[in-house]
Amino acid sequence: MAKAAAGLLVAVGNTTRWFESFPLRQPSANPHRICNLAGLMLTIRLYLVLRMIEILGKNIQVQGRFLRIARLDAEKFLFLDDPEPVIDRLRKSGSRIDLFTFMQKVSETSPKYRYPMEWDNLAVLPVSTFDHWWNQQIGFKGRNKAKQAEKRGVVLREVPFSDSLIRGIWEIYNETPVRQGRRFPHFGKDLETVHQDEATYLGRSIFIGAFLGDKLIGFVKLLWDVDRSQAGLLNIVSLLEHRDKAPTNALVAHAVRYCADQAIPYLVYSNFSYGKRERDSLSDFKERNGFQRVDLPRYYVPLTTLGSAAFRLGFHKKISERVPEPMIVKLRELRNSWYGRKLQSAPEST
Repeated sequence: MAKAAAGLLVAVGNTTRWFESFPLRQPSANPHRICNLAGLMLTIRLYLVLRMIEILGKNIQVQGRFLRIARLDAEKFLFLDDPEPVIDRLRKSGSRIDLFTFMQKVSETSPKYRYPMEWDNLAVLPVSTFDHWWNQQIGFKGRNKAKQAEKRGVVLREVPFSDSLIRGIWEIYNETPVRQGRRFPHFGKDLETVHQDEATYLGRSIFIGAFLGDKLIGFVKLLWDVDRSQAGLLNIVSLLEHRDKAPTNALVAHAVRYCADQAIPYLVYSNFSYGKRERDSLSDFKERNGFQRVDLPRYYVPLTTLGSAAFRLGFHKKISERVPEPMIVKLRELRNSWYGRKLQSAPEST
């Protein structure tokens, strides 16, 4: 089994390198086509390694060609109250799924289950009132940035799901192929794909837009859990062209106000740190806006012999999480240097 798992790791690495070898190009001015090769490769990658199944009314992602890992769709924003019925159905689904992974809610920081687990984390903002956040949870710099958008003519408002919203999001996504020093996964998508992506969970989410005149220069999709015990910033992206107006800071402020008005006690901004990287500009941005790191149990339930062996050997982790940190730092520097020469990249956090 160890030999098979080692072969699996090599195959996954080769597949990833094959996809990463394709260059990024600027999107076509025609929004009704797949814009470029990067978008096509993203589509192919998704068909190869990702599919969606429905279990007990919940969407479950199954990712991986060799080691197949299932997880709740939008798992950092939606959670399972009782995982056992879902696990039982996955075992009986007839599809080969090797591991099922899930997290606990942000209000449940101590392990509740006896499944194998590791620690994960989220960036969490406890919400009581907007005034408390404004005066007690963020500092002068955070408040100044949040007010900057209004001073420069940016208007924040809730936006209905519509073709005009999708076109505005499409333009934001296709502004640059690189954000935060990494390939931006939404770059190169066409209008139809963006529509499909943003049409999920419309019954429990809202869109907040940042407008300069009639132009959408930033947006956030705010998604809440079934019992409204927490909400998450599912997407929050702004045009780098207008980063001097700090629209992202204003979007966070509007999201906090919405949660306070709706008595939603926690606002989640994805992970606070990723893998072995403890600090970066994005985590600093989150901290300036009052978000704190909350460590939470992440469970891995083996459903096959391969899944059990892969978990014991650590093959469920990304390759970057198994490489020593000094080496990762060097590789990250090389990657950023390459992007700096080949592509135009700018920091997004303010």
